[in-house]
Amino acid sequence: MNKQLERVSFAGALVTLGIVYGDIGTSPLYVMNALIGDAGKMGNISPNYVIGSISLIFWTLMIITTLKYVVIAMQADNKREGGIFALYALVRKNSKWLIWPALIGGAAILADGTLTPAVTVTSAIEGLKKQHLGPVAFSNSQHNVLIITTVVLLVLFMIQRFGTGVIGKSFGPVMILWFGFLAVFGIVNLINYPMILKAISPYYAIRVLFSPVNKVGIFILGSIFLATTGAEALYSDMGHVGKQNIYVTWPLVYSTLFLNYLGQGAWIIRHAGDIAYRNLSNLNPFYEMLPGTWRLVGILLATLAAIIASQALITGSYTLVDEAIGLKFLPRMVIRHPSNIKNQIYIATVNWILCIITISVVWFFGSSQKMEAAYGLAITITMLMTTVLLHEFLKKHLAKVTALIIALFFGFIELIFLISSLVKFIHGGYVTLTIMLGILYIMWLWYFGNKRREHYEKESEYVSLLDYRDQLSKLSADNTVPLFTTNLVYMTKIKGDYQIRRSTMYSILDRQPKRAKVYWFVTVNETNAPYESNYTVDLLETHNVVNVQFYLGFRKSQSVSVYLHQVVNHLVEQGILEPQIPTYSTERQRKVGDFKFVIIKEQPADLIVNDKLSSLDRRLIGGRIYLQKITASPISWYGLEFSNVIEESSPLFITQDQDQYLIQKKIYHRGRLSKTEK
Repeated sequence: MNKQLERVSFAGALVTLGIVYGDIGTSPLYVMNALIGDAGKMGNISPNYVIGSISLIFWTLMIITTLKYVVIAMQADNKREGGIFALYALVRKNSKWLIWPALIGGAAILADGTLTPAVTVTSAIEGLKKQHLGPVAFSNSQHNVLIITTVVLLVLFMIQRFGTGVIGKSFGPVMILWFGFLAVFGIVNLINYPMILKAISPYYAIRVLFSPVNKVGIFILGSIFLATTGAEALYSDMGHVGKQNIYVTWPLVYSTLFLNYLGQGAWIIRHAGDIAYRNLSNLNPFYEMLPGTWRLVGILLATLAAIIASQALITGSYTLVDEAIGLKFLPRMVIRHPSNIKNQIYIATVNWILCIITISVVWFFGSSQKMEAAYGLAITITMLMTTVLLHEFLKKHLAKVTALIIALFFGFIELIFLISSLVKFIHGGYVTLTIMLGILYIMWLWYFGNKRREHYEKESEYVSLLDYRDQLSKLSADNTVPLFTTNLVYMTKIKGDYQIRRSTMYSILDRQPKRAKVYWFVTVNETNAPYESNYTVDLLETHNVVNVQFYLGFRKSQSVSVYLHQVVNHLVEQGILEPQIPTYSTERQRKVGDFKFVIIKEQPADLIVNDKLSSLDRRLIGGRIYLQKITASPISWYGLEFSNVIEESSPLFITQDQDQYLIQKKIYHRGRLSKTEK
């Protein structure tokens, strides 16, 4: 990890503000509006309802965001990476069943990430209705809002490839202005009703839950929870900015958010009975409390902040998917590193899937009010799953009783939030839950498909490369077999003690003997240094069977063909390999012959004939192979697009047990029974 992320600096804090706090920082745009909706209309709101609601917001941010995530969860970092998958990686050895909270929680936060950009950007753009920006006048058309929102989201997803560092530096100054704006106008309004400061006391938070002024009872927590939905993203983004920068910036962010909620609350109390407002159930007090031309400034800043809120979820999704790939929860995807910081990544596949789903959500719901009804349900599931995993982590570092008390404390609170949010299911929560189940299904197929395949694979599916050295050398010298290529290359991982998949040797020797002058078995290992580029060579006490281990930095392209040509040149110049001077070539001094790369693809056909597989196992293993086919191909992964590549299909299980019930009945010779049969 880059050292600048390990220490506190102004630049680091600026990037942190630009990347991490967009989601939770835009909650003042819609939380109080949701609470007004719970009351029915402005005229039904009393000071006790407002003070109690803001007290609930204050203590929710204190308990969930500050105490659970900033103070406790961020101690559970996996090589400075955060998020539910990083947490699972730390505790997975404790018990096998922990895979389920990891899969469920990860799927839920990825699903919620599709709704966050939609609701925040749409709500901000809707604020531009009937506003004038110089010569430009915005209409009251919701259709125009959807078009503008779509364009904004498209631009946002398009700039992701430039990296979160570049984006964070450009967004950081905007977020400084945004949080300053929240604080200033929060203070300006609370001065007019200083009694709102009573909300700091937890007494008012508890009282409002059981007060008759609260018409929805415990279900008010469904709206309150919107204030802390960015907490999980904060934990996930830790690897992008470093925990020290979050420790420094969060108190500032927390203070400005609370001041703004106090200001909105003061404005609502003072204007709830006004003729212009008392019959309204859908108004935004954040905009209403801004005087004169400051409202337009607030709308513009809110629009920019909403874009940044989307950024926080997008970068968090990259991190989660990267960790999921490492844990074998998801298929391998091409991951790019736009900067020299390993943790700052870009995954095009994830980016555009998120883009398509997010824009679809915008047009499906059509307005931010409908989106808000569905917002936050999935993330409560993630928080509960994080608490389960956090309990396992705390057991290693605290007394078991203490760890259990902490887990039960957070779990009880989050369970109440989940119950109170279930009412959102029929109002749109089913959309995010459907997306969550879709992601969970893919993870289930990939992870358990791998597990079931490994279960059926026997030791005989792996062989020692050392046992085939003599055969390979003999085949290479056998002039009765046509020369297949000069250099035959297999992209395969060699395990300890030179263990290699039988399918590789099957391809060379059994399918149709492939004669080559040199046989190459290549493994690519990614390292933490951005531009590291080195390799090791093991000739296995031969002159033409070579085990090559590449060690490439995370920013180096995996152009195996280019690297391998260099390796051959080096070995020829050193006299380790014989020159491979081709008979015909455009290069006069060329010493390297031709290459053929073989990619072996698993063939699921034998799943049908293998009667030992249950129907569930067939579905899991077959689904895993299908996912592998439609995701990143080895050709693009290893940069072999312009190389001579042969793709071969190989059965999953080359060796199968014999059928003990197969009995020889008769033997015929030219239509007659053999003598032994008469």
